[in-house]
Amino acid sequence: MTARAPRRRLRHAKSNFVALHHNPQHQLAAQHALRIYHSRAIYSFIPKNACSTMRLSLAIENGCIPDADLLGWIHANNGTFSADLESLLMAEYTFVILRSPFTRLASTYLDKITGRWPDMWGLLSVEGYVVDPESLTFRKFVEMIGRPGFLRANIHWRPQVDFLVYEDYDDYIPYEDFASAKDRIERNADIRIVDARDRTRHGNDRYRLVHDRPFCDATPHEIRTLRREGMSPSHESLYDDAIRATVANHYAEDLKLYESVFR
Repeated sequence: MTARAPRRRLRHAKSNFVALHHNPQHQLAAQHALRIYHSRAIYSFIPKNACSTMRLSLAIENGCIPDADLLGWIHANNGTFSADLESLLMAEYTFVILRSPFTRLASTYLDKITGRWPDMWGLLSVEGYVVDPESLTFRKFVEMIGRPGFLRANIHWRPQVDFLVYEDYDDYIPYEDFASAKDRIERNADIRIVDARDRTRHGNDRYRLVHDRPFCDATPHEIRTLRREGMSPSHESLYDDAIRATVANHYAEDLKLYESVFR
């Protein structure tokens, strides 16, 4: 007799009594649940959580690109490997990479906001561009995304729990310990993980980190200038007690999940 796949429970199906394909919470999570075809594994993709490395690895493993030289392909194909309902329920192995909400939000700010990516302009557009981009300190950024309708306006700072398609996963991988968990993912998902960091150059780890003073009220211009000199504020230096308390409130569900699976 063929071994049965583990029983899967969908996280958002019961949240809305409409046809599942009209359930917005489930649809968002399902769009970010990516298949590794030959191993019937499902990886839930959460932005800012090693997602470029994992999307690149899936694209190569699923036969769409030959190597990392075609990294740009992944940015036009976020939904190419999204799982259908049967694939979700019959998956042989499911995993997700979770990150501390504090470092994830700091990473988003240092990358998307100080770098003046479209994500920053999208945030400012909600209020008709009345906020000067160069006044968007980390403190101001945290205050803005806490306003009604802002927290879920962008996938890079949207709470991580929104991307979870299952009630439970076979494997929860801490972003902070991703390097040591790499072999486990490769073995269970039958995939070779290809590191994309040298090509994306998004991470704070390529800079000499500065934490001798607080940067919560530093302007984007100040931070860009520092980065041009090969330095960057550490994630911790963006926080003071008030900002940490506000972020803990914004991301209470993420913190509860993170602490429960990695305690």
